Amino acid sequence: MSRHPEVLWAQRSDKVYLTIALPDAKDISVKCEPKGLFSFSAKGVQGESFDFSLELYGNIAAEGCKSKAGLRNILCSIQKEQKGWWKRLLKTEEKPAPYIKVDWNKWCDEDDEESTGSDLASDDDVPHTGEDDGSSDEEGMLCIVLSRLFYKNPPQTSML
Repeated sequence: MSRHPEVLWAQRSDKVYLTIALPDAKDISVKCEPKGLFSFSAKGVQGESFDFSLELYGNIAAEGCKSKAGLRNILCSIQKEQKGWWKRLLKTEEKPAPYIKVDWNKWCDEDDEESTGSDLASDDDVPHTGEDDGSSDEEGMLCIVLSRLFYKNPPQTSML
């Protein structure tokens, strides 16, 4: 029986990015078909099979499908046949499988694309590990609490 790795996705007007979380994968196979069919298969560390197929929302340029295997994941860049924003990743309107999630680290809205640029080459060089980037909600809350404390009770010069 085959299993499904976690798949994170994001898009730009010209590409779809898939990050497949599968550490130390072997025998990786990625196929892109013009009608929007994306297929992936690989073997895990212990020889278990992982595979899935996605019927993407729009057509793709099969020759513009690139993948790069890292230590923790496989990065796939899929060229859209026509430039434009897709309403969703998959052709079907049903809720996507639970292993497919939005990649908020790479996500960009239509109106943000011009300011960030459409090329994620620098992001592709650094595989997403799924680990925390060091900042946390607790640290953010601490900053808020401290700023409120100082605004309500400004520090006295003797306390400095």
